[in-house]
Amino acid sequence: MIRMDDKGQVSFEYLMLILIGIIILGTVTIPLIGRAIDASNDVSRASDAKVAVESIANAANIVYANGPGAKRTVTFYVPQNGTIGFDQTNKVIYFSLTLSNNTVKSINATTEYGNITLNTVTLTRSWYKAVVHWPNRNANIVITISKVS
Repeated sequence: MIRMDDKGQVSFEYLMLILIGIIILGTVTIPLIGRAIDASNDVSRASDAKVAVESIANAANIVYANGPGAKRTVTFYVPQNGTIGFDQTNKVIYFSLTLSNNTVKSINATTEYGNITLNTVTLTRSWYKAVVHWPNRNANIVITISKVS
């Protein structure tokens, strides 16, 4: 015969087992979810940076195709603080951003023309405007970047 105290003891033991199971499950899954969110944010920021760099590179290619005197203006979003510049040797516009694990990733877009003047600039998270201009009687295409107000 089961007494009332025995039923209460069994219920308490089941509750404790369920509680311990939830604690173990929580300590395993919560860090995994945090890493997954960080990785997802990194992919999103890298994608936004790639769109920005490619839009500037495409504008430079269009200006190059149109010749001296051509001008193109593009607006783009910078998802995170980083550095933008031009690598003359490889004819690449790059944007360096720091990922959630503190590694630096360089997002690149190739241009058709190697004589581009783009001073290395540190940008903060915001919208920017890039004016791509090939002045007459000048060998270089000039890219100036300013914050959209």
